[in-house]
Amino acid sequence: MAHDVPIQSAEQLEMARRAGRLAAEVLGMIAPHVVPGVSTETLDRICHEHIVNVQGAIPANVGYQGYPKTILTSVNQVVCHGIPSASKILKRGDIVNIDVAVIQDGWFGDTSRMYFVGEPSPLARRLVETSYEALLAGIRQVKPGATLGDVGHAIQSVAQREHFSVVREYCGHGIGQIYHDEPQVLHYGRRGDGLRLEAGMVFTIEPMLNAGQRETRQLPDGWTVVTKDRSLSAQWEHMVAVTPEGYEVLTPWPGGTGSYAPV
Repeated sequence: MAHDVPIQSAEQLEMARRAGRLAAEVLGMIAPHVVPGVSTETLDRICHEHIVNVQGAIPANVGYQGYPKTILTSVNQVVCHGIPSASKILKRGDIVNIDVAVIQDGWFGDTSRMYFVGEPSPLARRLVETSYEALLAGIRQVKPGATLGDVGHAIQSVAQREHFSVVREYCGHGIGQIYHDEPQVLHYGRRGDGLRLEAGMVFTIEPMLNAGQRETRQLPDGWTVVTKDRSLSAQWEHMVAVTPEGYEVLTPWPGGTGSYAPV
């Protein structure tokens, strides 16, 4: 282990790969349901039933540190950890992040992506697409010998180019048989700083970009995090393994990524 970061064997990577693909498959399944007039509670129910009854997996978020739902639904100015609710009805022009995690044979899969509800505003579209570009820029830094600072710097550079801010209170994380493990993956940084990557490491990269300032605040429910200035926020998340040649995305979304360039 490097700084207590697990190094997974080929067999262990295959288990992580299976769990990651299941999580990604949920995001592909739910896409047609993300439409104006649907409640985030309904989206949660559909995902729960799919994970349990179709995949035969376990929804990892249910009960995790007291969390009550299967998915997290973060709409517009919600940065992360939005709780699905029957009263939260999606409307045309909204942007929403859906974050899902599953457990398969003791291994965790964790991924999230953005959805447009109808046609977004030009600013919302640019934020969402820039956030995805930032994710890809970070992933493409992953290889043995690179550092987590290289990853964070690449993400931060894309965000700053478009005059968006990077949320600093929340980060990516190691994942495997533990949901949130070492290392912590910051989405900002300097080249050459931080942990040096080795083949067999597995972690998430999940940048959160705000259209306004980077400051956030948590709502009284103890989970929902919003932008302090009420500006829009967007996030994407992939699980990534460090391979001898570079990287492997363990959470490929079914059917590609729509209008977004593939990893």
